[in-house]
Amino acid sequence: MLDSMPEMKGFSRRHVLRAASLLSAGAALPFYNEFAMAQDAAERPRGMRGAMPPDAVRIGSNENPLGPCMEACEAIAKIAKYGGRYSPFNEQGDFVKAVAEVEGLKPEYIAPYAGSSDPLHRAVLAFTSPTKGFVMSDPGYESGAGSAKFVGVKVTRVPLMKGTYSHDVKAMLAADPNAGVYYICNPNNPTGTITKREDIEWLIANKNKDSIVLLDEAYIHFSQEMPGSDLVAKDKDVVVLRTWSKAYGMAGIRCGTAMGRPDLLAKMRPYGAGMLPITGLVAGTASVKSKNLIAERRAINTKVREDVLEFLEKKSIKYIPSVSNKFMMEAGRPGAELTKALAAEKVFIGRTWPVWPTMVRVSIGTQADMDKFKTALSKVLS
Repeated sequence: MLDSMPEMKGFSRRHVLRAASLLSAGAALPFYNEFAMAQDAAERPRGMRGAMPPDAVRIGSNENPLGPCMEACEAIAKIAKYGGRYSPFNEQGDFVKAVAEVEGLKPEYIAPYAGSSDPLHRAVLAFTSPTKGFVMSDPGYESGAGSAKFVGVKVTRVPLMKGTYSHDVKAMLAADPNAGVYYICNPNNPTGTITKREDIEWLIANKNKDSIVLLDEAYIHFSQEMPGSDLVAKDKDVVVLRTWSKAYGMAGIRCGTAMGRPDLLAKMRPYGAGMLPITGLVAGTASVKSKNLIAERRAINTKVREDVLEFLEKKSIKYIPSVSNKFMMEAGRPGAELTKALAAEKVFIGRTWPVWPTMVRVSIGTQADMDKFKTALSKVLS
């Protein structure tokens, strides 16, 4: 295993061995992806963490309850019988071509993955070291920090800006001018808030030349924000992550991309192995080609989100305004206590973050899901 691993500059043999275990067994990583973190936070016996009552309201993992579109389901049904082959009819090439056309990029600027967690971990391993840290927001999506900590890389957490809850890019750069990765999730997870394009461009322009901005756009389709693919087209030091788990409703099918200059993608490539499932590839291609899918789902999510936020307003419950498929709300007590109380009502919400211990994250479900959430919340708060 060690003979086939890429060079890891500045890492000790201990760090390399830990990276090897990460590459060969992702489950060994403490916080691997959104699902794993939701499972880890669940207050149930480990062997039962995936089991929920059939009538449970599942609004804790930022899943899309609408699921894959009809075109994606049909594509899966057609390709399933060829599952004994690796990309038998160039499914991977077709997927990359479809994404390239939508994003306005050359195919070599796109690398397909089974979701966006895989390239997130690879980027950490490829661009950080014991002398080049990982900088993120606080609160922020913890997965990349888990990878960095696992291999001995310094993690710096910078508070979100007061009022806007956007990434404070100037503070991020000042906190570690020599970092290897500046991680921006936009819209942010868990807050669902936006960091303005000019702030992202400022960070790209002012960071050290050997680092990258890792722009995680897992939730970009829920917002009206301009995506970062044009920054990739301009050959900036940026890697953009996308997943089909959110707006496209394919969390259980696995499909995603990393977009960046070919030399940046090449640095990430050695830190993992594996072929994408052809079911995910064809479903991803069909989803991208469904012209009105994103607009329709954005509208549905917005309507349901605004309804529940209006409910919180009427209840005088503080929350952070969101443009995504989740929001943070004040529990008025340790967040874990509210999570447990709602679980007793068969409503399963998200986890808390140490920096905000009395706030909880709630994912947007269907209107019926959120109506049940409102009923349960009213009950436990009274």
